[in-house]
Amino acid sequence: MNMLYILAMKELRDGLRNRWIAAAIIVLGTLALALSTLGSAPTGSVNVNTLNITVVSLASLSVYLVPLIALMLSFDALVGEFERGTMMLLLTYPVTRWQVIMGKFLGHVMILFIAIFAGYGGAFLIMIALNGGSAEGWQAYVVMMLSSLVLGAIFIALGYLLSVLVKERATAAGAAIGLWLVFVVLYDLILFAVLLADEGQVIGQELFSVLMLISPTDSYRILNLSMFEGVSQSAGIAGVATGAGMSSTVLITVMLLWLIAPLVSTLLVFQRREL
Repeated sequence: MNMLYILAMKELRDGLRNRWIAAAIIVLGTLALALSTLGSAPTGSVNVNTLNITVVSLASLSVYLVPLIALMLSFDALVGEFERGTMMLLLTYPVTRWQVIMGKFLGHVMILFIAIFAGYGGAFLIMIALNGGSAEGWQAYVVMMLSSLVLGAIFIALGYLLSVLVKERATAAGAAIGLWLVFVVLYDLILFAVLLADEGQVIGQELFSVLMLISPTDSYRILNLSMFEGVSQSAGIAGVATGAGMSSTVLITVMLLWLIAPLVSTLLVFQRREL
């Protein structure tokens, strides 16, 4: 545990030195404040409806932004060490390979945690202050922040898997961009194109729900837009997720599986990789 702490703190210090944390806090905080301002424009004040609209907007945009930040943090975490020759040096110390992976992972998750909770959380505190100290509707906002952290952790793990499979940093960067495009943009476009072409002949509601759950970004989006009644009404999908059998338990389980599977795969591949 001491070695994990040392490795995690090294990644955190690197994030501070490279100003990753500051940049992410500014981006996420500015985004949250801008969306809350737009949401309060019709009434001129911040209330529970404003928070619900902000959760809908942030959940929709975090699908694009949080995975991108996570992949930028992680795509060269291993292949970069191999290219620089520092991985061999690191493993001369009394540290095992699984400790290297988990230490780096914890460090990067800490960076993302600070960025999300300082950026989104700071904006939330400002909204509460503008609302006269009332925090009504805070549950949906906190769930959105926590699930955003899990989504980011998923893409950190996916970035590690890419990083351990390729031989060059440039290849890892290209693969990370491709992965982001597939899960964030292309998968939904292809799914809806197939659905339109099928015209309900083969793909029914149940199969469509399963296909939606294949993507971690879709699971994240549906979880945040359907878990709370006020948010689902603001998003215009009240009762849709429940009717399709997408309960919160199922969605959370899918996201946890998406977190565990690439992380375990990275550990197995890294154990067998020659230095």
